[in-house]
Amino acid sequence: MPHRSSFPADATCRTQMHRARRGEVTPEMERVAEREQLPAEQIRDEVARGRMIIPANVHHAALDPMAIGLHARVKINANIGSSPTSSSLEEEVEKMYLAQRWGADTVMDLSTGKRIDETREAILAVATVPIGTVPIYQAIEQVGSPEELSAELLLETIEHQARQGVDYMTIHAGVRLEHLSLCQSRVTGIVSRGGGLLARWMVHHQDENPLYERFDDVLEICREHDVSISLGDGLRPGSIADASDAAQFAELDTLGELTERAWARDVQVMVEGPGHIPLDQLELNVRRQQEVCHEAPFYTLGPLVTDIAPGYDHITSAIGAAIVGWHGTSMLCYVTPKEHLGLPNAEDVKQGLIAYRIAAHAADLARGSERAAQWDRELSEARFSFDWNRQFELSLDPDTARAMHDETLADDYFKTAEFCSMCGPKFCPMHNFKDVDWDALRAAVEKRRSSAAAPA
Repeated sequence: MPHRSSFPADATCRTQMHRARRGEVTPEMERVAEREQLPAEQIRDEVARGRMIIPANVHHAALDPMAIGLHARVKINANIGSSPTSSSLEEEVEKMYLAQRWGADTVMDLSTGKRIDETREAILAVATVPIGTVPIYQAIEQVGSPEELSAELLLETIEHQARQGVDYMTIHAGVRLEHLSLCQSRVTGIVSRGGGLLARWMVHHQDENPLYERFDDVLEICREHDVSISLGDGLRPGSIADASDAAQFAELDTLGELTERAWARDVQVMVEGPGHIPLDQLELNVRRQQEVCHEAPFYTLGPLVTDIAPGYDHITSAIGAAIVGWHGTSMLCYVTPKEHLGLPNAEDVKQGLIAYRIAAHAADLARGSERAAQWDRELSEARFSFDWNRQFELSLDPDTARAMHDETLADDYFKTAEFCSMCGPKFCPMHNFKDVDWDALRAAVEKRRSSAAAPA
């Protein structure tokens, strides 16, 4: 797996978008082409168009470049990070390793509380996947209250994290002062941490969002270090009752404007999305984002399709994730069983990632991916031939699959037999299917046809 420390740097043109627009195929684009099994020139053209991003901060030496976009595989992000009340640097680094092991394509460090810098530096040192952050989380730790935030502090924090090597940042620049009153009648108000902090600041100061007002300065920092911007959905719906409301779509319109402003400065952009959305509104939400934001990659949290299953929201959200992935979402932010309940532990990270790898693969199948279809076919062939070891090799979680198969089979002979403990040898339909005498069957069918055609 190549790391970027071996790639030649070009100090005169830092962003992948800028270089793509000049007609250059960068080493990062070559690597993405290899991973996606697409022509490098197609990767270049998609990056130049803004329909694909390669989050690749020039300072992130350990990175193995990847891409997020309509013509790439559907990607998965895993959130990790310490909180003021629990977890430690060591635990978060362990979660980073686990996230990479279980297939996260990117990881967001959402650490709050103490040791934020140390945690991020430790994560970046071992991360071969792109690392994302929400800079306002670190900025708020440096002041006594949200009202004490300033544009200067936010910009200083963004630049500091850019120099550390963060590949993409969630910037909640689309939450406008005029949007806040649209949230007044919501069931769950504002559920985005960044959106909520900025709302408090705007109400207190009776002034516009400083990230919106200073967005050009944000772009200059990102352009210098090739930090991709993830335009945050600070007004995303946090309940089914609030889905697809005026506040959500007002912010989305602003995100469309900010996308064009970023592209004008050759800064790569993706757009974050909801949230909590019922099944019948999922396609509408994807299509509206793609239209308003000019096909910039869409990055959704879930969406959760119902609110009634605390403890199982990796399932309620994976349902929505598979569907929005099918309709054109480029990256799915995983949800763990602990969503709405607490800080995820290592097992929660695994469960969230497995659920989302299933969702992303299902979306790739629906989008016509030959590679995804071949994976399914190979596993099905192994299943039909009772090649248990090959089935385990091809599964998302081989250890769990093997353990489940073996747990009720005390005798080693039965662990390799042409049946499982569900059906046994007598009732196994695939085993019985193999015993069919096809020549005899064809003769029987032909005999019945002849009898039916004979005159009475």
